[in-house]
Amino acid sequence: MTKPLVAIRSVAKNFGEFQALKGVSLDVWPGEVMCLIGASGSGKTTLLRCINQLAAIDSGGIWLDGELLGVREQGVRLHRLSEREIGRQRLKTGMVFQRFNLFPHKTALENITEGPLQVQGRRFDEVRAEAVELLRRVGLSAKADAYPAQLSGGQQQRVAIARALAMKPMLMLFDEPTSALDPELVGEVLAVMKELAKSGMTMMVVTHELGFAREVADRVVYMDQGAIVEQGRASDVLGAPREERTRAFLSAVI
Repeated sequence: MTKPLVAIRSVAKNFGEFQALKGVSLDVWPGEVMCLIGASGSGKTTLLRCINQLAAIDSGGIWLDGELLGVREQGVRLHRLSEREIGRQRLKTGMVFQRFNLFPHKTALENITEGPLQVQGRRFDEVRAEAVELLRRVGLSAKADAYPAQLSGGQQQRVAIARALAMKPMLMLFDEPTSALDPELVGEVLAVMKELAKSGMTMMVVTHELGFAREVADRVVYMDQGAIVEQGRASDVLGAPREERTRAFLSAVI
């Protein structure tokens, strides 16, 4: 691995007077599973949204697979990309949100095939076969013809993961994917994510599930007030944190 898949350099993001990100720099390596932890409002979700270009950064830069996101360098000036160009870049990432955001009028299978068919313009038979395999992969082969209202929250989230994977992303972003689920449904979603991690998918996961982070993450990043306070192996950050702010956060949530 000679270069990171994601290179984040001095990224700042403001919402009015509020500084959501304060000069964040971070590398994510191919095949790495990174878990972002921290209190609500610490900047974790904003960082993911900036990588996926759902929020435009105010300064700094983000590179994905060596390509600068959101802007084009022309001489000494930066020019904002068109929405079409941003959409092309966004296809390299898959994002799974807290809420499932499935199309209510489409079946599980149709939700998964929608993007490859409509956005990528791929052949129906090929896309359908891949969608059937993705449903099997997330343990929902029997639910292909079910509508979201007929699925539990955990099943809907697993469909959402399959839908993101259908676009063949090189990076998967998870924004607290289990926070909207009843406790008894959390495990089934985390199990799918564990299998995805084992397959070698590069993943950035915002999560409060510290057990999952301890078991699956190659690296844990603790954020507070828009900045990275501490990062390292899960066993180090979660088991023997160096920073007082990290220790205080962990003592409050464990």
